[in-house]
Amino acid sequence: MEVIRVPRPSTKAMDPDRAANALLLAQVSHLQHAERRLPLRYRSEIYTHAIRTEGEAAEYIHEVTEAIHRAHADAEKQRAKRARGLEAAAERPKRKRPSKGKKKAAKPAKKKSK
Repeated sequence: MEVIRVPRPSTKAMDPDRAANALLLAQVSHLQHAERRLPLRYRSEIYTHAIRTEGEAAEYIHEVTEAIHRAHADAEKQRAKRARGLEAAAERPKRKRPSKGKKKAAKPAKKKSK
């Protein structure tokens, strides 16, 4: 496969103080939608409607992307732990329940006298 050379972006490509364009704000909106589906402990506390600059957008994008990665890694650990528990349970021999001995005969019910 032929390698495709991509030139480095200029130093002016990202200006943290420049106003965020519509494409960047659309990305922030999509990430906000994804963030709502995360458990509360992974959510950022950044108010997305206040994002106005490229720097603020970059900070939010970075934080949410990291949270998504952490959530997936934690879920993978939980799945692995559950799978190990199921494998261990399948390997364990079933215990025989101790017999309770002979059952006692039921006593006849007494009649009430009037």
